[in-house]
Amino acid sequence: MNAGITTNILTASPQDVLNAPSSALILDVRTPSEYESSHIEGAVLHPLTDLDPARVRELSSTHASCFLVCRSGGRARQAYERLSNEGIRNLRVMEGGMQAWEATGAPTVRGRTSMSMENQVRVTAGGLVAGSVILGYFAHPAFYAVAGAVGAGLVASGVTNTCALATVLAKVPWNRGAHSNM
Repeated sequence: MNAGITTNILTASPQDVLNAPSSALILDVRTPSEYESSHIEGAVLHPLTDLDPARVRELSSTHASCFLVCRSGGRARQAYERLSNEGIRNLRVMEGGMQAWEATGAPTVRGRTSMSMENQVRVTAGGLVAGSVILGYFAHPAFYAVAGAVGAGLVASGVTNTCALATVLAKVPWNRGAHSNM
């Protein structure tokens, strides 16, 4: 296996997933709270933060296709890269994620609503920057460093297509919800 080597990512449209045989595996890599909010019927939850290639290999080996799904496609692509680098080959990323699925009007299981991980990151980063600037002005200039660190983290997140803050937020109780159903 060539760990660290990115392969060409194979994709599928929401229509392809909808028309896939019932034997296809749909693997949802979002957080439990996002999954509880809405998911594709029959999808198996396995959050990216807990991704276990050995378990995915075992489960996907009995399926001709394994479709990876997240909110918009970014986390599904990360899962694809990690899993394909471990030798799992029957993977496809659903283009546009659940946003695209729901936009087509495809059947969706709905539960309690929650704030998306992307929005949680925005609110947290914005709150940290605003709070540190206010504290830097009124309390001590050293607090300006927090705003700088958050900004540097956002730049690193954009460059690497990963997000340390999202990884931390995925572990807080309101994002853990029900455990993975894998």
